[in-house]
Amino acid sequence: MNADPNAPLTPPAQPWLVLRAITVIGILLSLFQLYAAGVQPLGLFFQRPIHLGFILVLCFLIYPVFGQHKPRGPLGWAIDGTLMAASIVAGAWLPVNIDVIANQIFPRSVDVWIGILTIVVVLEGARRAVGLGMTVIGAFFIAYAFSGRRGELPFLADWMPGILNHRGYSLDRLASQMTLGAEGIFGIPLGVAATFVFIFVLFGAFLEATGAGKFFIDLAYAATGRQRGGPAKAAVIASAGMGSISGSAIANVVTTGAFTIPLMKKLGYRPAQAGGIEAAASTGGQIMPPLMGAGAFLMSEFTRVPYVEIVLVSIFPAILYFGTVYLLVHIAAVKQGMQGLDTKDLPNVRDVLAEGWHFLLPLVALIALLVAGYSPMRVGFYAILSILAAASARAMWTFASGSPSMAGFAVLCRRGVALTLEALELGARNAVAVSMACAVAGIVVGVVGLTGLGLKFSAMMIAFSGGNILLALVLVLLASLILGMGLPVTAAYIVLIILVGPALTEQFGMPILIAHLVVFWYSQDSNVTPPVALAGFAGAAIAGSKPMETSFQAWKYAKGLYLIPLFMVFNEEIILGGPLPLVLWSGAIAILALVAFSAALEGFLWGPMALWMRVLIVPGVVALFWPAFAVEVAGAVLTVLLLWLNWSQARLDNGSADASPIRHAQK
Repeated sequence: MNADPNAPLTPPAQPWLVLRAITVIGILLSLFQLYAAGVQPLGLFFQRPIHLGFILVLCFLIYPVFGQHKPRGPLGWAIDGTLMAASIVAGAWLPVNIDVIANQIFPRSVDVWIGILTIVVVLEGARRAVGLGMTVIGAFFIAYAFSGRRGELPFLADWMPGILNHRGYSLDRLASQMTLGAEGIFGIPLGVAATFVFIFVLFGAFLEATGAGKFFIDLAYAATGRQRGGPAKAAVIASAGMGSISGSAIANVVTTGAFTIPLMKKLGYRPAQAGGIEAAASTGGQIMPPLMGAGAFLMSEFTRVPYVEIVLVSIFPAILYFGTVYLLVHIAAVKQGMQGLDTKDLPNVRDVLAEGWHFLLPLVALIALLVAGYSPMRVGFYAILSILAAASARAMWTFASGSPSMAGFAVLCRRGVALTLEALELGARNAVAVSMACAVAGIVVGVVGLTGLGLKFSAMMIAFSGGNILLALVLVLLASLILGMGLPVTAAYIVLIILVGPALTEQFGMPILIAHLVVFWYSQDSNVTPPVALAGFAGAAIAGSKPMETSFQAWKYAKGLYLIPLFMVFNEEIILGGPLPLVLWSGAIAILALVAFSAALEGFLWGPMALWMRVLIVPGVVALFWPAFAVEVAGAVLTVLLLWLNWSQARLDNGSADASPIRHAQK
């Protein structure tokens, strides 16, 4: 063995035929989704199973049974080929037999066996595309459904506390629940993934394929690069633009971080600090309108609140989050004496806009159509068409401005077709993980509905918290962190809202939209919270830093992720609206609280902050979150006074420095 044991493993190249099959199936899936979104809407028992069948086949092609780093071999092909055939059956069975299934009282034996087959391939597909944690959770909930005196595993009933006991269900009953209705695998989570989420994932793929990612990054650099800590600030702005489109904090880190992290290190940020800043900024992309990953679509479906309303109420909290990260980045830059990049090293705003202004048109069209009241699926369809139109018009303008010829026009057309096919394939690939997660989430939803677990979990939560809403929110935060260790954000949100949503809304009186927003925000914390901080680990890989150190940096910069949901709970008017003076007051104290918190955390704002000031400012911040007007006023007075003292001291220190003989001689 002469190979370096520390060398990174690289997966063997997929055979040409497999790559071609992935391309063809991915393109067919995207075309099917575009047809359903913009030409002929399909019923849920057609759309969802067909989507799942395509996704499962893609999953087993992309992720071999023995892992990415091993050749598939004859045995692997035998296993994966069988699973692909089963996936086709699982996707086609319900649409082909819908009339028979809909008109029967009891399921046929063949329907039950197909249901079992569907559950098995979904769990295996999730293991490969999402990770073992998702499959374990799905299997755990299935075992829970069987754990009753009349179930398949009655002995497990003795292991459960009394409140969690239930009658137990047979294999036939569970298989029917999971696959023959809209309350299992083909329920709301997969329905959202197969409609809204996919079409906007495809929208992001078209933006990426046409070069929008580079445009947003260049624009961020042009706007902030000259400032102190410019690359870090550019990371915050670029991540706000890209993260909402990509729908994945990790994808955002590797996309924007490839540019921002090396420049941050060059400017003077420590590697772990650079990776942590990028991870915190990228995590915010999933709470940034208009797309918010898959969150806004799921919230709309669960709460029956129009999608555009969720987008509108999420703008201010998202600005608060990115503003907090931006301020922490600025403070770190000032404390470390950093300067901005040289003008010659930066793109010019005018040049960047002149080159890529057409990328703004699809976003404008998207927002305009949402405001006009179109359905999200139709909006996504027209947004994709607008990207094609804008990119084509730009390419034709460039072609006509040069030396046009028939040969050049043929090359231009071939490139356009190639980019379109590339985007169609990329969109399908990017949708595999979220669709598999949503399919398993459907199993969780189905079992919770079948056994009444949601109400029991809510009762446990009330008992543990003693009716204290703050303790209840801490329990939600801990649960989201634990779930996030094994689940992606979307899946963690679905599982958590199913379990704790009824308690938050019915027992603690929290408005349903705020409950969903709080759970969705807290579901992001697995990206930045040690010991499992996935976005932090991705940032560490690019920065060349230690994963845990980078994760702690990400956790520090993402503190708004924990504080802003508390403000939503105790100051509902910033989400639900109210009298204008009250809304303005709540917005102002939210900004003040986050600025003061950032200053106390770093011990610096306009200048160094004395320890006694940092200690005193903490109760001021707590008072700003307190749900009583008089306490808020007292907290605002204390906080403003301390920040003013910091500003005054900084002015005096700067004046003294300017008046010193050395500084005077330098001038």
